[in-house]
Amino acid sequence: MPLSEHEQRLFEQIERSLAEDPKFASAVRASDPRFHARRRLLVAAGVVVVGLALLVYGVVITTALVSVAGFVVMLASAAFAVQSQRRAQSPDLHVVGGTTTRRRPRGRTGRRPSILDRMEDRWRQRPEGHR
Repeated sequence: MPLSEHEQRLFEQIERSLAEDPKFASAVRASDPRFHARRRLLVAAGVVVVGLALLVYGVVITTALVSVAGFVVMLASAAFAVQSQRRAQSPDLHVVGGTTTRRRPRGRTGRRPSILDRMEDRWRQRPEGHR
């Protein structure tokens, strides 16, 4: 349902007043899910480097426990980074401004449909005479 001219003018006026407010702009930026995903990826990369340092240090001082701990830290951090990356690419994230679009590869809509999903689609698309 389209907005009336009066509603459109009010909406534009509200947009302009909010765009001029620096506190609001910083609050919107802080609530952007892409910002948090990027920060989690950077933290995970830093922890991977720390885990690598522990691994090398454990090899140098010939203590297997430190080396194993470094490897576990690296592995857990890499898993966290992969999870954060997948969450950042999730289609259910919405940018507050609403002006950006996410590119997807052609022919893919996210997850691959299961066999049950495909069967349901075929059932819905069957000719009307076959009940």
